[in-house]
Amino acid sequence: MPGQALTEMDKKVLAWQNKGKEVPTRELIRTPEEIEGIRRAGVVNTGVLDEVARQIHAGMSTLEIDDICMDYCQRHGAIPACLNYEGFPKSVCTSINEVVCHGIPKAEDVLEEGDIINVDFTTILDGFYADASRMFIIGKTTPEKEQLVRVAKECLEIGAEAAKPYGTVGDIGYAIEKHAKKYHYGVVRDLCGHGVGLKFHEEPDVPHYGRRGHGMLLVPGMVFTIEPMINMGSWRVFIDAEDPFGWEVISEDELPSAQWEHTFLMTEHGVEILTY
Repeated sequence: MPGQALTEMDKKVLAWQNKGKEVPTRELIRTPEEIEGIRRAGVVNTGVLDEVARQIHAGMSTLEIDDICMDYCQRHGAIPACLNYEGFPKSVCTSINEVVCHGIPKAEDVLEEGDIINVDFTTILDGFYADASRMFIIGKTTPEKEQLVRVAKECLEIGAEAAKPYGTVGDIGYAIEKHAKKYHYGVVRDLCGHGVGLKFHEEPDVPHYGRRGHGMLLVPGMVFTIEPMINMGSWRVFIDAEDPFGWEVISEDELPSAQWEHTFLMTEHGVEILTY
């Protein structure tokens, strides 16, 4: 700002901007107080998913998972960000097998032995947001599904390792896509990670494919999700025409899909996980 002394970080960002790099605005750099607020939201978000992990089993409906999440959230003074977000009718996304993401909890969707399911929850606590998802394998499943779930988690971890201060979001996507291609898996392109913290979705977009050195500069103080959606087959997806809410995303070839997600804080030394 005019009249305000430039910090060392400001100088680094300006130098990259002068080289033609897309850089974040000051509004995307969280203050220490904001980071602590997001961190507290992350603790509750982790607790929600831990509670699901304790209770999830074959024979339960995804609507029961929604009840678990809502109850835990309310008991800890938080709000589920998904509930009524742009018409989404429940507090959590429950995506089974070929449902890539945004699966809506239903009484008739009952978990069966061998299913894989992504449970994706976002917490609002005191106005701060934290977002994470986990995969769960119900009982014993096929080796193919087990591998998919494992590789999707590896993609998240590899993406996080690629996220470096003053690197770019393209570095993250490049690393994820490279690993997924080793298994001939498709990396979903229609959805991406995103900034989070003061809003549900903020800049930057964080694609899970791409080119090194491209996209927005990653600067200490930024908070964002990495959440690769990895399909067993094609990366292409479609919206379920029978979903009256227009939310559920399904793999085009209806082969299984897996996703893991964390909220990350960029620091001077790399990313710190704010959700588990």
